[in-house]
Parts: sequence; C-alpha cells; structure tokens
Amino acid sequence: MSFIYDAEFWVAVAFFIFVGIVWKVGGFNALVSGLDKRGTMIRAELEDARILREEAQRVLADYQKKRQEAEAEAAEIVRTARVEAERLAADAQTKLADFVTRRTRMAEQKIAQAEAQATADVRAAAADAAVKASEEILRKDTVSSGDALLAKGLAEVRAKLN
Repeated sequence: MSFIYDAEFWVAVAFFIFVGIVWKVGGFNALVSGLDKRGTMIRAELEDARILREEAQRVLADYQKKRQEAEAEAAEIVRTARVEAERLAADAQTKLADFVTRRTRMAEQKIAQAEAQATADVRAAAADAAVKASEEILRKDTVSSGDALLAKGLAEVRAKLN
C-alpha cells in the first residue's frame, strides 16, 4: 500500500471526488447545455452570415447591372454628342459657305455699280466735252477751229477714260 503515499494517487482521488461533486450538483448538464447554447448561437451566426453574404451578392449584382446601364447610357450620350457636333459642324460649314457666297455676290454688285457709275461719269464727261466743243464751234464759225476743238474734246475724253 505504498500507493497511498503517492501524490499522483491523491490527485486522482481528488479528481474523481471533484467530478462526482460536479456531476451531483448538475455541472455536466450545465456544461452540456452551455455548449448546446453556444452551438445554437454559432449556427444562428453562420445563418446570418450566409443571409448577409447572399444579400451582399444581390447588392453587388444590382450595382454591376446599374454600372453597366450607366456605361451604356454614357456611351449613348457620347454618341449623341458626336452626332450633334457633326451636325453643328455641317451647319456651320453651310452657313459659312452661304456667307461667303453672299459677300461675293455683294462685292460683284458693288463692282458692277462702280463700273456703271464710271461709265456714266465718262459719258457725262464726254457729253460735257461735246457740249463745250459745240459751244466753241457755234461761237466760232470757222471749221478749222471746230476740228481743233473736237480733237481737244476727244483728248479730254481719252484722258478721263484712262
């Protein structure tokens, strides 16, 4: 009976007495129910995490769909803006061509008016010279002086035409 004096023996006896007291008081039932509660709580948390994950996947899918729709809308806006810019450029080109045509026509009209005015001025000058020459001829009855005056009038007309 030397084992009675061993420390390991008394540790084992104390352990079994402790286990017996814990079992008698209901400690094992409390331990098992605590573990069951903990397992239930963990299962509930896992279920909540699964639900949150599914919800997050739905939200992600919604955002991806919205992003794709926004990208498509942005592409449509860019396409529309390009078409509008091309239309505006074509309108501007047409307006510029019309403007140049109008200005050219106006310049041609001004040139024609200036030519007509110059012709009228030359005719008026020629008429004035002819009238002056006629007056001189009528004042002087000599033929030779009339020829000289006519030559002088023609010279004046030529000078004004040049």
